Amino acid sequence: MADSTIYLEMLKILPGRVRAGEPMKKHTSWRIGGLADVFVEPSDREELRLAVSYANERSVPLTVIGAGTNILVSDGGIRGVVIKVGGGLDRICLDENVIFAEAGAKLSRVAAVARDAGLGGFEFSAGIPGAIGGAVVMNAGANGASVGALVKEVLLLNMEGCFYKKIKEEMNFAYRSSALQSENSVVVEAVFSCYRRDKEAIKEEMEVFIKKRKETQPLHYPSAGSIFKNPPGDSAGRLIEAAGLKGERVGDAQISTLHANFIINLGEATARDVLALVDKARKSVFELFGVELKPEVKVVGY
Repeated sequence: MADSTIYLEMLKILPGRVRAGEPMKKHTSWRIGGLADVFVEPSDREELRLAVSYANERSVPLTVIGAGTNILVSDGGIRGVVIKVGGGLDRICLDENVIFAEAGAKLSRVAAVARDAGLGGFEFSAGIPGAIGGAVVMNAGANGASVGALVKEVLLLNMEGCFYKKIKEEMNFAYRSSALQSENSVVVEAVFSCYRRDKEAIKEEMEVFIKKRKETQPLHYPSAGSIFKNPPGDSAGRLIEAAGLKGERVGDAQISTLHANFIINLGEATARDVLALVDKARKSVFELFGVELKPEVKVVGY
């Protein structure tokens, strides 16, 4: 089916929510990526269901993104339909010690809501970019804790347009992974169990984590956070630095001089530039230390 046909048909279903030839660099924290053939940003759950069902029924390639903080979009862009779960699906609700957060809600905002309500559990996430959907799928974490530990249940949408739930025990949370990474579905909402804690204690702990992040990470440049998962008992950043690759540059992509597990965009970096550095880091670390680094960032597009 021609891109123009997909665009026009989706425009009828979701007027005002569909764009053609959308630059994906506008929707990724790296500020890198080619054009999406058809880009949809649903304003609610029903629009999300309609968009997913449309792509599935017509066998149109579908890519779902959130805040774009953990993906590298290829320079050639993304074929088919891209659905961004964002501002239309970002509601946060509280019920005693439980937080309900839609997939498009920013993790930082959920942490702030928890702090202001005197609910502990999200302190570790202070300063982590990204949205709830991606955080749950990736089991995002920092400072010795992760999102999965707080999850009670998750509301999902399958490709046929049906909503269903998974409880925590079905999620198989592990270091930077969950059962959702191999499941063909979209996170719609997550339910988190927190606990009562003094607001000032929460605030102080979060401020410590944010200060540490500012001192150790290159936050002034576009990046996607940590490139590689830490190998057991070691740090990917330490290994890359030990391989002498801090400051290594290809085009406008550079392995950060502040934290070697970050690749930053100095201005006009391409996906090809980033992938060249990823490949060099993996090969160098394996040759020198016999350790195989596994990427934490997902590459999408063609």
